[in-house]
Amino acid sequence: MHGPVSLPSPDLTELHTPALLELAGARRDALFGTRVTYSPKVFIPLTHMCRDRCGYCTFAESPRTTVPYLAPEEVLAIAEAGAAAGCHEALFTLGEAPELRYPEAAAWLAGRGHRTTVDYLAEATALVLAETGLLPHANAGALGRDELALLRRTCPSQGMMLESLREDLPAHRGAPDKVPARRLATLEEAGRLSIPFTTGILVGIGETEADRLEALEAIARSHREHGHVQEVIVQNFLPKPGTAMRGAPPCPHEDHVRAIALARLVLPDDVHVQAPPNLSAPDELAGLLAAGIDDWGGVSPVTADHVNPERPWPSLDSLREATESAGHQLAPRLTVHPAYAAEPDRWLHPALHFPVLDRADADLLARDDPGALWPERHRDAANVGTGAEVVQIGRRSTAWFSGAGVDPTPLRRTGRGVAGRVREVLDGVRAGQDTGAEELEALFAARGEEVAAVAEVADEIRREVVGDEVTFVVNRNINYTNVCTFRCTFCGFSKGPLSLNLRGAPYLLGLDEVAERSAEAYALGATEVCLQGGIHPSFDGDFYVQVARAVRDRVPEIHVHGFTALEVLEGSRRLGEPLEDYLLRLKDAGLRSLPGTAAEILDDEVRAVLCPDKITTDEWLEVHRTAHRVGLRSNVTMMFGSVERPHHWVRHLLRTRELQRETGGFTEFVGLPFVHMAAPIYLKRGARRGPTWRETVLVHAVARIAYAGDIDHVQASWVKLGRIGAQQLLAAGVDDLGGTLMDENISRAAGASHGQGMTPADLAAIAAEAGRPLRQRTTLYGDVVRA
Repeated sequence: MHGPVSLPSPDLTELHTPALLELAGARRDALFGTRVTYSPKVFIPLTHMCRDRCGYCTFAESPRTTVPYLAPEEVLAIAEAGAAAGCHEALFTLGEAPELRYPEAAAWLAGRGHRTTVDYLAEATALVLAETGLLPHANAGALGRDELALLRRTCPSQGMMLESLREDLPAHRGAPDKVPARRLATLEEAGRLSIPFTTGILVGIGETEADRLEALEAIARSHREHGHVQEVIVQNFLPKPGTAMRGAPPCPHEDHVRAIALARLVLPDDVHVQAPPNLSAPDELAGLLAAGIDDWGGVSPVTADHVNPERPWPSLDSLREATESAGHQLAPRLTVHPAYAAEPDRWLHPALHFPVLDRADADLLARDDPGALWPERHRDAANVGTGAEVVQIGRRSTAWFSGAGVDPTPLRRTGRGVAGRVREVLDGVRAGQDTGAEELEALFAARGEEVAAVAEVADEIRREVVGDEVTFVVNRNINYTNVCTFRCTFCGFSKGPLSLNLRGAPYLLGLDEVAERSAEAYALGATEVCLQGGIHPSFDGDFYVQVARAVRDRVPEIHVHGFTALEVLEGSRRLGEPLEDYLLRLKDAGLRSLPGTAAEILDDEVRAVLCPDKITTDEWLEVHRTAHRVGLRSNVTMMFGSVERPHHWVRHLLRTRELQRETGGFTEFVGLPFVHMAAPIYLKRGARRGPTWRETVLVHAVARIAYAGDIDHVQASWVKLGRIGAQQLLAAGVDDLGGTLMDENISRAAGASHGQGMTPADLAAIAAEAGRPLRQRTTLYGDVVRA
């Protein structure tokens, strides 16, 4: 037991409720803004038997009324139902050490090779993780160090309610595991083992407000030492028939909200405060938010709250309505909160790094596209040409992914309006203020209705800058080789000397074939050929000059848009020629503009993971600076959704905006959502599954806002987004649909399934569905004039 605590000055318990709640609500807003999280979960009651007898509990049963444990197949069936419904968490709740009280429990465990309930729990959590990808959260009660360490292998987070530190509560008579010293010991051991931990207090079981404050202070002390308390639940007591406390009064709402406010004000800033939404009346939820919570805890669309089965979970729609009506935005999260997922080497067992990453978005919250998210399993396929050459086996996910065949969900537009930091930034944008890093990061954090608000402002800017026309270019992609000496970890297209058996046959087109394909494209109406390929070991810098000249000589009318910054820099280096001189030679040979590819993310922290041997951020910028100086225009691309975070997107936008203000040479921004399916870094369990649809909308919309007055055009990549995705982005600041392409190999090699080409009629249909006119353009956005 800890001794008496020193209360903050003034004594918080002496404040009137309105003043206490005002302080707590302001603190929550300062820490978490408008975001309120919840965990979409499935509830798995591994055993209802328990050696404890608490005065308020109806969960615990005896062998007369329940089977000892759920069998593995029953556990898996529940988890599969949760995964199919779009859950991310498998919450394992169970009684404590029933084998020490009931011979039936001990015999059941022994018959399956287990000595303790925790041993079986470790097996069950491993099964769920492997078969469904759901992240287990073990709520197994007061455990020792070895038991906690065992569960750490399969559970990204664990939990145990501290409840109260009063030792004389009648509610805990006959409950040896509720002795305060034992609960505190578990909390401390979890900290020493670096386990992201959930704990909490139970309000209204006979304790005083001073007792609640004492428990909160004890949790705060433990967290300050170890940093492991990710969230604290402030749960209100409700009496239940058939229990010893059935006649006790329920926790008054005022006591509950005061306890929440105390938690927010006493706990360290990085600890989340949670209240279960099903234990309060719908009209009381706003009061919980006002008191300072920033998390609703686990909410299940599949299973009941087995601890409180008489209190059904609110539907997600009703929870969202309650949250948004109070001026907040709802966001799903994982079992482990973002701060812990961001430091996996410290907080997660190595076997859990990828399972957590696989369900995370760029904020390290949960992916929020509706649908199931099953673990991806693959087998190698025979050479299938330029398509995706890694074949997925097993259950298919139904959520949206870049390059997949699932249409995204339309943005929610309720017309309610938004508040908070996003509103402040958007008001500043409308007033003509420049956006800096802090403002752009705030926009990328938008959730719920805020996303539609950002898209709306982006579209207003689009209308002011370029009007309502949707443009496109008729072009052909010519990828002249897929052999590359560089080792970009995201690329499923390039073939190195050891990749033949894995990813198909290497090839190299001759100059005549490149020229012939260009002539074919021109005959079919193309005004542009886009030339890109791997860095072949046999190339010297003159190869690129020869390719440009071959196309120009064969089809002088066509615009040669080609060669990434990597190809240009590598060509100049292999020749030992100054970059400017080399670009002038390329221009003289027929090159007219450069694509912005090879940018990926212009931040060397990210490039060290994605393309460690490729050009640096400064080198990419210098190639384009020099190209602009010699009269070659280019564009900005950004591949997003792999390993980077939103602040990296901001750096990319600001660095390219700075260069644009210096040179004026960029024609457009092109967002390139990472296609994960056959990307080596994903297959090696090192990246996310590409961006979510929310993130995809925000990247295009925020780019429009960031580049307002600097880069006029924002392009959507239909190859990665599909028809419906591209059409939706036309309401989020996008004005260009890119090229018809004719041959698209790079995205297909990564697993994209949206085809290799579109006709002008296809693009016209996309624009028409968005209520916008379509215009064919040249590469540099002029009018097309052909003899």
